Amino acid sequence: MELIETGIDGAWLIKPRVFGDERGFFMESWNARAFAEAGLDFAFVQDNHSRSARGVLRGLHFQSPNPQGKLVRVASGAVFDVIVDVRRSSPSFGKWFGAELSAANKHMLWAPPGMAHGFLCLEDGTDFLYKCTAFYDPASEHSLLWNDPTLGIEWPLDGIEPQLSAKDKAAQPFAEITAFT
Repeated sequence: MELIETGIDGAWLIKPRVFGDERGFFMESWNARAFAEAGLDFAFVQDNHSRSARGVLRGLHFQSPNPQGKLVRVASGAVFDVIVDVRRSSPSFGKWFGAELSAANKHMLWAPPGMAHGFLCLEDGTDFLYKCTAFYDPASEHSLLWNDPTLGIEWPLDGIEPQLSAKDKAAQPFAEITAFT
């Protein structure tokens, strides 16, 4: 696999090795030994799968306390995936990174604990998969405002009004979030 720097401390865009022929393709989306050898040594406790239509925007979510590291990828369709560093002690505090993850490019993103995470679905029927290092804890969950002007996230909306959950519509601006120390 190839690890690509994101500009966010501890976060990586991952290009897995993909083996293809006329029958299709094969890739390892997770191999504890190979990831540990690449410096990404963590244990997962929960796998999640969501399906969304084009224009659905989920996030930006994080847990504090009980932060989750997430290894994310797309099995069908495409998303613009975004992380924001909400760790006050991090050299990249307040910075964001975004990348297209799709079934076609097979890229993955490692978001270490302390990231707010969200994605915009670029295609109907997008299946988004993610492995988490901590269990979901509703009492610890927070939402960061997806379009906070201080962050300046460049979402590829192409004139679409994103579909948001009630929770995401009520998200907090960056200046008011409960960030990690």
